[in-house]
Amino acid sequence: MKTILAAYSGVLKGTGTSILSSLQDLPLAFWLHGSKMERHLQVLSVLQWVLSFLALGAVCTVLLIYMFCTDCWLIAALYTAWLIVDWNTPKQGGRRSSWVRSWRVWSYFRDYFPIRLIKTHNLPPNRNYIFGYHPHGILCFGAFCNFGTEATGFSKKFPGIKPSLATLAGNFRMPVLRDYLMSGGICPVNKNSIDYLLTCNGTGNAVIIVVGGAAESLHCAPGKNSVILKNRKGFVKMALQKGSDLVPVYSFGENDAYKQVILEEGSYWKNIQKKLQKLFGFAPCLFHGCGLFFGDSWGIVPYAKPITTIGKHSFCQEQTMNGRQMLTGLDFLAVGEPITVPKIEEPSEKMVDLYHAMYVKSLQCLFDQYKTRFGLKESDMLVIE
Repeated sequence: MKTILAAYSGVLKGTGTSILSSLQDLPLAFWLHGSKMERHLQVLSVLQWVLSFLALGAVCTVLLIYMFCTDCWLIAALYTAWLIVDWNTPKQGGRRSSWVRSWRVWSYFRDYFPIRLIKTHNLPPNRNYIFGYHPHGILCFGAFCNFGTEATGFSKKFPGIKPSLATLAGNFRMPVLRDYLMSGGICPVNKNSIDYLLTCNGTGNAVIIVVGGAAESLHCAPGKNSVILKNRKGFVKMALQKGSDLVPVYSFGENDAYKQVILEEGSYWKNIQKKLQKLFGFAPCLFHGCGLFFGDSWGIVPYAKPITTIGKHSFCQEQTMNGRQMLTGLDFLAVGEPITVPKIEEPSEKMVDLYHAMYVKSLQCLFDQYKTRFGLKESDMLVIE
């Protein structure tokens, strides 16, 4: 108050002291500087996505049921009727919205971690692609930001390519949440949906599959680099059947967003966790990030750790320019030349194993090539389970 009175007195006396400049000298509690406000918006943008993904579907389902018991039952009935008519839309390409994908909120989301995209190779739009994304992490922040929004400029850097991030089909049975996900170009990770995108939707489609799935999320922890891939061959078989090129993608830092309580193998609670995973298709896990107001407290806001997503080049070579490494910095997604896959409608098990082995080797090479650039040691290894 004394600062404000002094400023007002200065204006009356003609000393040139402005109220605004005096206000800027006030403590942060009274005046939010631009940089602080920017950070708050980043936190809120991430928080709204976390809450939407975890609770929006359940809340809207309960609300819809409740509305049937009120005077608003007609609205609930009309929405339910439309839901029935629209039920198969997620499996038929969805309802992508360029407007939603370009919301400013996703730019704040990107800058919170941060997450970046740098183009290193062209993806010809006359082909279709299956991106294998590793690791799952808790909520796949890198996959969502890069492929479910335009925050990192995917469509501008890869013209003619439409990314479709595949997630649990159960999410598309939830009112409102299904529409929110579809607007970002997100689709169910099931055979019908992926078949449609790779065969009935022309070319230039990139389906992103988080190969490790829910099982992998149970083992993620900061600093841990392990993926579940050894017996995951369905996506390779589908790539062969559709003649879609394979692109291994590894996201450094994805596991650092949250800390998780990893239950001991064989324990009672671990068995319960596995049964719930089989029953619902996702793995309920105990995790925490930081608090909304205090970074050293516990909460559901993820830790602000850089997430670096890299797409594999066809060859395990280091790219240089004038004797220096071309790729520098911490925060980027580089999508390189894909692994070309022939179209074989009925691939043999031997053929699937061959291309799966090629994919595993390519992913391993990708990790080894870039690990030291993103804070890992030369001795750190990628564990493939």
